[in-house]
Amino acid sequence: MIPLKIKLTLLLLVPAWLFSQSIVTTVHNLSVSGPGTIKAVSESEICIFCHTPHNSSPSGPLWNRSDPGLNFTFYNSTTTEATIGQPDGASLLCLSCHDGTIALGSVLSRPAIIDFTAGITMMPVGNTNLTTDISDDHPVSFIYNSALAAADGELVDPVNLQWPVVLQNGKMQCTACHDPHTNIYTDFLVVTTQYSNLCNECHVKDYWLSSSHRNSNAGWNGSGNDPWFHTPFSTVSENACENCHNPHNAGRNQRLLNYLAEENNCLDCHNGNVASEDIKVQLNKPYNHNVYNYNLTHDASESALVLTKHVECEDCHNPHAARNLSASAPDVQGFNVGTIGINLSGGAVDPVQYEYEICFRCHADSPDKPASPTTRQIEQNNVRFEFDLSSPSFHPVAGPGTNPDVPSLIAPLTESSMIYCTDCHASDGTGSPAGPHGSVYPQILKFNYSTADYTVESYQAYELCYQCHDRSVIINPNGNEFQQDVHYTHIVEEDAPCNACHDPHGISSSQGNSTNNTHLINFDISIVRPIQQNKLRFEDQGSFAGRCYLRCHGKGHNPKSYN
Repeated sequence: MIPLKIKLTLLLLVPAWLFSQSIVTTVHNLSVSGPGTIKAVSESEICIFCHTPHNSSPSGPLWNRSDPGLNFTFYNSTTTEATIGQPDGASLLCLSCHDGTIALGSVLSRPAIIDFTAGITMMPVGNTNLTTDISDDHPVSFIYNSALAAADGELVDPVNLQWPVVLQNGKMQCTACHDPHTNIYTDFLVVTTQYSNLCNECHVKDYWLSSSHRNSNAGWNGSGNDPWFHTPFSTVSENACENCHNPHNAGRNQRLLNYLAEENNCLDCHNGNVASEDIKVQLNKPYNHNVYNYNLTHDASESALVLTKHVECEDCHNPHAARNLSASAPDVQGFNVGTIGINLSGGAVDPVQYEYEICFRCHADSPDKPASPTTRQIEQNNVRFEFDLSSPSFHPVAGPGTNPDVPSLIAPLTESSMIYCTDCHASDGTGSPAGPHGSVYPQILKFNYSTADYTVESYQAYELCYQCHDRSVIINPNGNEFQQDVHYTHIVEEDAPCNACHDPHGISSSQGNSTNNTHLINFDISIVRPIQQNKLRFEDQGSFAGRCYLRCHGKGHNPKSYN
C-alpha cells in the first residue's frame, strides 16, 4: 500500500490540466448532453459510443463497435521507408466512425441504431470524415522501430520517443498523435502543432533548425488565399510544417502537401502576401521557368540529372533548408541550400556546394535540355562543357577566366573574380527577387542583351554586358589597346552585336582550342559568313593581337589583323 505522503507527492507531479479534462466536455461526448452539434437525440450514456463493459468486440478495449471490415486505400510515397498496409489496432477502431461507412449510433450493446439530431446517421462529409481512401492522410499501422529510423535518416529513434507520443505494440497508430478522451490542443492532439512541436516528436528534418520556414515570423496580410486554411496559427514559424503539409485530407497525397500542384504550395506565401518577395508575379513574365507547365512530373526521389523535362520550385529550392544567408560566387546561396545537382565532372551531388550545380541538372547532360538561341559555328548546348575549366575560354562561373588582361572590368571585379549564373539569368527590374524566375528579356536575362544584327549601340542595348564591362572603355574610339579599338569599330561603326562574335557561356575544349576560340569567340553564323574556300575563323596571335578570316556586313577579312 502506497503511503499517503507519497500519493500526495505523485499528485503534485501530474499536470494540472489533467484534472480539468474530461471527455464530457469534448465533441467525442456524443450523448444528448454533448457540447457539439453532432449528438444523440436521447441517449444519455457517454462512453457507450465506443465502449461497453459486456459483450464487447474482441478487437479493442471493451470495444462497442463493429470492425469496418473494408479494404482501405492507404498512404504510399516514393520517399517513405516504412511498409504501410491496411489499418489495424487503434487506427481501425478510430476508422469505425471516421471512415463514414458505419452509423455513429451503431453500437454492439444496443439492439437498434441510436438516433442522432438533424437526421445525422454517418460521420458528416468534412475534415473528420476520412473516407476509406486514407492515402491523403498521415500513414498509420506501420512498424516504427530503430531500423526504420536508421533507414529513413530523418526520424527519431522510437526508443527516444517521449510521452505523450506513444506507439501501440511498436506501431504508429492514430493514438500516437490523438487522445480521444481529452482535447487540450484541438483535434484531440496529444501535443500542440504550434511551431510543429508534435511533428518534431518524430521528425528531425535535415537543415530544419536554421530554415526560414521554421524561424520566420512573417504573417499573412489578408490578401488572396489563406495560406493556413487548416491551422489556427498566424505566422510562418508557428505553422512550420503546416505551411506546406496537411496531415489529413491533403491536396496532394504523396508527402501530404496542401495542394496538388506543387507550385501552389509555395505561391500561397511567395506571392507577396506573406513573404516579402512576390515570386508569382515574376513567373507570369513572358520568359520564365514555367512551373505551371508541369504537374506530378517532379518527384522528391528523382535523380539529380533531370531525365524528363520539367521545372518545379523544388528543383532549385529545398523548403526544409532554405534560409536568408548570403554567399559569394560560386558557393550556393542560402535559398538554394540543401538541393541536389550535377557537378563539373557530371556526377550527382547531394547537397550541392556551388550554385551552378543546380543549373547543370537541366542545362548540362539532361537529354531534353534547352537548345541554344544562337546558331553558332560550334554548336554546344551542354553548359557543363562550356564552363569546364579546360575550355579555351568561358565566363568565370565554375572558376576564374582564362584571359589575364580584361581592362574593361568594373571594380571590384578583376580577372580572378567569379560570378553566378544568376548574375546574368535572373528576374529583371530594380528590387526584383534573386534567381531566374521570370523576366521580360529572353533567356530570363536580368538586363537587356540585344543579339539582332545592325543593333545601334547604346547602354540599353547591351545593358547586361555593361554591368561588368565599362562601356566607356569598350567603345572608346581613341583607345590604344586591341580590345577597345576593335569593339568600337564593330559595335559602334558597324552596328554588329556583341553576340555576333562572342558566345557568352564558353566554348567546349572538345570542339574549340586556344588559337581560335579565346575571348569567347564563336561566331553567330546567321551574321558572320565564311570567306573564300569556307574559311571562317579567328586566330589568337598573343596579347591584344589576332586576325579573322570571314565575311560580315558585305566586307571580307582574309585575313583582317588587329594589333
